[in-house]
Amino acid sequence: MGHQLPNPPGLSRRGFLITTAVVAGGMGLGISAAHAANIVGAPWAMDPAQSSTEISAWIEIAADDSVTVRVPTPEIGNGIMTQIAMTVAEELDCDWSKIRAEFASPLRDIHEKGVYSGSLGLIGFFSGRSTNSERTKTLLQAGASARERLKAAAAATWKVAPGEITASDSVLTHTATGRTLRFGQVASKAATIVLNPEPTPKPHSEWTLLGKATPTKLNGPLIVNGSATYGLDVRPAGMVYAALRQSPVHGGKLKSYNADAIRTMPGVLAVVSVDPAEPRGAAGTPPTSTMGFAESTAQSAVAVIAEHYWQARKALDALPVEWDDGDGAKWKTTEQLDKALVAALDSPVEKPFKLVGDVSALDSPPAGMKIVEATYNTPYSEHACMEPLNGTALVTDGAVELWHPSQHPHQALLVAADEARVSADKVTYHQTYVGGAFGRRVYGNDVRMVVAVAKKFPGRPVQVVWSREEMTRQGRYRPIIAAKMTAGLDASGMPLALHGRAASNKGFFNVGFAENPYASKLVPNVRIDVHELPLHILTGPYRGPGYNSFAFIVDTFIDECAHAASADPLEYRIKLLSGWPDRGWTQCLKEVAQQSGWGKALPKGMGQGVAIANWGNDAGKAETGTTVAVVATVEVTPRGILKVHTLDVAFDTGKMMNRDAVLTEIQGGAIFGYNMAVNEGLSIRNGRIVEGNFDAYPMVRTGDAPQVNVHLGGLTGNDRFSEVGEPPVGPVGPAIGNAIYAATGKRIRSMPFRNHDLSWT
Repeated sequence: MGHQLPNPPGLSRRGFLITTAVVAGGMGLGISAAHAANIVGAPWAMDPAQSSTEISAWIEIAADDSVTVRVPTPEIGNGIMTQIAMTVAEELDCDWSKIRAEFASPLRDIHEKGVYSGSLGLIGFFSGRSTNSERTKTLLQAGASARERLKAAAAATWKVAPGEITASDSVLTHTATGRTLRFGQVASKAATIVLNPEPTPKPHSEWTLLGKATPTKLNGPLIVNGSATYGLDVRPAGMVYAALRQSPVHGGKLKSYNADAIRTMPGVLAVVSVDPAEPRGAAGTPPTSTMGFAESTAQSAVAVIAEHYWQARKALDALPVEWDDGDGAKWKTTEQLDKALVAALDSPVEKPFKLVGDVSALDSPPAGMKIVEATYNTPYSEHACMEPLNGTALVTDGAVELWHPSQHPHQALLVAADEARVSADKVTYHQTYVGGAFGRRVYGNDVRMVVAVAKKFPGRPVQVVWSREEMTRQGRYRPIIAAKMTAGLDASGMPLALHGRAASNKGFFNVGFAENPYASKLVPNVRIDVHELPLHILTGPYRGPGYNSFAFIVDTFIDECAHAASADPLEYRIKLLSGWPDRGWTQCLKEVAQQSGWGKALPKGMGQGVAIANWGNDAGKAETGTTVAVVATVEVTPRGILKVHTLDVAFDTGKMMNRDAVLTEIQGGAIFGYNMAVNEGLSIRNGRIVEGNFDAYPMVRTGDAPQVNVHLGGLTGNDRFSEVGEPPVGPVGPAIGNAIYAATGKRIRSMPFRNHDLSWT
């Protein structure tokens, strides 16, 4: 089989409507007319110049041989659309230049009992996990089944055995006679064929596309030429705009507003409010058990609707509003909140989060045991997506049409139905491109606010837009975390006992804290205690939830243990990991050591730091998830100005399906982790988030970004294809912090690093 990989041709927007079932048997599932209108194509899908035939729920083939692959997960810049198409194409044996992609319908998934989400369940429509093993199996099977049905159709046409037919680059060939048919010529016949049994996809060793090719992203041309449709680009007929303002103290209530004061301002059409206590939900809405549905709660808010956004924004700024701040206003300062978290660390717990062995020796250390103890803090952090939160909804009597840049379209559809009090089959959902997500657009609270505003102005599409300030102050932030780590080292400097305590409102405590090699196997006595505080600030997933904080906490502490043992930090980690059965950890460490020149002589004020962590591991098991090791080389001037020169990164995903896509994600994740550690952190005053825009919440500039060198020597070839979007975020911060210690002797135990005095003499 051969695959040609030229740049894909220009693509444009289309919607599609299927009103009859054309598929029988195999993986083919028909679409009933009752919900066909809710199936919406992606904004980049091909124009239907010719009629198309659905081979299965995943694949549609046109008469011109164009192959459309249905993608359930939104494209958020991570290349998932291309990856899913590649996985199907590996088995379909089609011409890559003829591949298209469009979003799969979440409503179809509901009606056809998980035709797209399948065994993945809640994350089936989540914008990640493109190489998840179950998803990969499903996609390969879809491609293989479609190919064999096409071969069977050609065989029936020629009256020969299907085994005499080969498929390559969208052409079917009868090897004995040289006769050929194109995929598009037999697609209609293939759609009627039932296979028994279904074919078995080929082993990884026979792949010719996955792991071999690095095609251009399918959506690349549209992004470059500006024709990609993001949420803010949506323009349905008759659309109006709404500027939104929610309670400045999360959980507060709207007391009053004076709409009369702005009614005569240019363009103003209405002033509406959102009350969290309003009735929601309706008979017929599917069970609300999808990922994070409970976190999609409405917030007390007021919005001004106008003919143009700037009219709405100016009127909102002029609107007299009075808020009841509620209980959250008791938190007067960030320092007060930090102290409460630290104080909670030493309070008793009813039951340990994790307990292995006995850590009582830490309370009364025996002779020869050295105690190492440190307290760490990570702050609330905002996702700071390039595209502000937005969405467009048309609410009419008993129906909703929604255009939205969601990170979880299945969730978005259910939230919209719940807010409008209609059944899910009354929601027409259009997925758009997403200008950054990082977890912020998962739960659907933004969807809820869009529909909550639009339903107060029925009959016209309403585009609800968060200002940058509103988005920053109304985030679903990375949770704030305080942690205390205590270890008892034996005579050789290795930890015999480890006690970790953490406090947060929602800390994802198992990710990187309770489940890592040290707590899972390498330290014989481990206790993990957690304290959840009822804080009012709303939080949620943030690139590498929990892991983004605990990688910093745990690996900075490992570095402190190494220095307490008078050991080289990298060699200390290798020795500590010698009992861990996953060789990827030590392989990654050795790779970054060699590539970074670890241990080389550096001028005064320069230093190197190392860190290693794993994201996605299965309950702390070896050879699962993605391991990433980083060596940071930094310079700190005597006045305390930090310059991170290089980040050398090695990783182990097992294997790779698309080399270029993996390297891009590693580089992007490393820069994200750099900014998170060095720059990001929100502060609180009188219960309110203080920062509102990038003047107060800085992002790394191009001139300050470090050189990121990604090395492949950590790959073990283990039979897994783990994800890469989130793993790099974790170890970058501790590697930089550990390098700062090597350069200045100052230990960094809290983020952001820009708040620390790094000066030295």
